[in-house]
Amino acid sequence: MSSAISRRKFAGFVGATLGASAFPSWIGASPKAAASPSSTDWVRLSSNENPYPLTPRALEALARAARSASRYPDEAEDETRAAIARSHGVAPEQIVLGCGSSDILHMADAAFLGPGKTVVAAEPTFEAVLLHARVTNSEAIKVPLTSDFRHDLAGMAAACDARTGLVYVCNPNNPTGTIVGGDELEAFFARVPPSTVVLVDEAYHHFVESPRYRTAAGMIERFPNVVVARTFSKIYGMAGMRLGYGIASRANAETLGRQASWNNTNAAGLQIALAGLADPDLVPTQRRRLNDTRRWLCGELERDKRRFIPSETNFLMIEVGRDVAPVILAFREKRIQVGRKFPSLSNWLRVSIGTREETAAFLSALRDIVPARAAA
Repeated sequence: MSSAISRRKFAGFVGATLGASAFPSWIGASPKAAASPSSTDWVRLSSNENPYPLTPRALEALARAARSASRYPDEAEDETRAAIARSHGVAPEQIVLGCGSSDILHMADAAFLGPGKTVVAAEPTFEAVLLHARVTNSEAIKVPLTSDFRHDLAGMAAACDARTGLVYVCNPNNPTGTIVGGDELEAFFARVPPSTVVLVDEAYHHFVESPRYRTAAGMIERFPNVVVARTFSKIYGMAGMRLGYGIASRANAETLGRQASWNNTNAAGLQIALAGLADPDLVPTQRRRLNDTRRWLCGELERDKRRFIPSETNFLMIEVGRDVAPVILAFREKRIQVGRKFPSLSNWLRVSIGTREETAAFLSALRDIVPARAAA
């Protein structure tokens, strides 16, 4: 399967049930339900994107990139890899670029899985790694979340054996928005066999405010079997530009790189990423905007006495008291696009955090579609 498939469309293979997961969820849907809400009167809160436009500095970088669009971006890739390496205090040889972080996940599957291998992951979590495991003829082992919707790291470590090629930890987790703390993660790494690669997906890293959290990137020197995936799609607002990267030991970075296609990035995305990395205000400004809106929404949900999962991300899971599939369609009738159904949390609705106005529109629609008393 092509690594150009987005995280969302890749996840569409899950469908409503495991039995239906062989085909994307948009196949067989009615034209109205399958239509892409691209017009400006839609509120898009489905894919955990950043709703805010590129900064003036990023737009200037985009204009510069246009002047070299006829050339392959080899030098820009080297420059971006070096800038990312400096930001993490590692060597450029430890950075692997990808067409979004989903490309890094794809590379990891291809590099470390195969017939007779197993991949261990939480249930639910972002599905791409488990789905591509089928392509590699590997067995997926799913470990249910704890009662507070967090990774059961003890259970995941116990599920590892000599056949385990990959363990996937999404931290913060998609779709629950929960985290595992740095000390927990480090203890988990110590329990996983050194022959198993631990893939830590930190797509939502920049939104976390909990003091318990620590990036796994700083643990690679001690645990060289750890690989970290990051993206520019979320807080940097570059979902449409498709740029991500992996951080790994030199050996694992080389192994991952062998699975990458030539020039799997583009000149525009690289220049915008360089501008973002050089902008000291971008990350804190976007974090404040989106986290403040999330806190406002949580306060309103508490006022309604609705149950939700406390989140460290730019999305939120809200219990709706019944199967979420018709609720999702009801939002579409109001021209609001919300997240897909996760079968193991079938009564929960995932909503991305938009602007304050978009989030207020969602809340108004939620109160209409699922009155608080019905959710309770």
